[in-house]
Amino acid sequence: MYQDKTLVCKGCGNEFVFTAGEQEFYAERGFQNEPQRCKACRDARKNATRPQKEFFTTVCAKCGNEAKVPFQPSNDRPVYCSECFAAMKAQQQ
Repeated sequence: MYQDKTLVCKGCGNEFVFTAGEQEFYAERGFQNEPQRCKACRDARKNATRPQKEFFTTVCAKCGNEAKVPFQPSNDRPVYCSECFAAMKAQQQ
């Protein structure tokens, strides 16, 4: 029923494919208009309005490696890098 369409992005001017699956998704949701921007331009536009998260650098309490976390670490609780945190969480299950 649907066929892939090649569209031109109004943001960057590059061609992109509006796939049959995407067209079906749009139809299921009741969207009337085809996309006007490629995925990269849509993502860039969406992220431009979001405030950037501030990351803080600290030392992992388990392995001693550098860890970047999205919160201000305090000295009263240990902070773990993502690898150590994931390993500890897996052990709890």
